[in-house]
Amino acid sequence: MMEEDFYASIKFKNGEEIFAIVSYSEEEGEDLLIVTNPITVKELKTRHGHGYKVEPWLKTTDEDMFIVKMNDILTISQSNNMEMIKMHTSFTKKFGISSKRSLNDTDSEITRDMGYVSSVSRFKEILEKIYNNS
Repeated sequence: MMEEDFYASIKFKNGEEIFAIVSYSEEEGEDLLIVTNPITVKELKTRHGHGYKVEPWLKTTDEDMFIVKMNDILTISQSNNMEMIKMHTSFTKKFGISSKRSLNDTDSEITRDMGYVSSVSRFKEILEKIYNNS
C-alpha cells in the first residue's frame, strides 16, 4: 500500500542526512520508504554570512527513485519549510536529476555548478533577514 508523497528530512542510522520527496510503502510485511530526488544540503559559512551547497545524495547513478528500509532510518521529519522545498525544486530542475542522462555524456567537464551553491539573489535575501533580525 502506497501513501501520499511529502517532502521530508531523513536522518539515517549511519549519520547521513537527506532531503527528498518521500512516500511510505509496505511490501511483503516490510515497511519501506520510496525516496525521490534525494539531495544533501551543507551549510556554508563565509565572512559574508552563510549559504547552502546542494548535491545529489548518490553521485554515481542517474536513478531518481530509491527504496529505503525503515529500519535503516534513525528519524524522519515531514517538511513544510518553503526555503528547503524551493532549494530542492530548483536543484532538481536545474540539474535534471529526474531526467535520465545519456551513457555517452561522459565528456562533459566538472563545473562549480555541479555542487550548486545558492544564487546571489537568494543569498542576499538570507543576509538581509539576518541583518534585520539582529
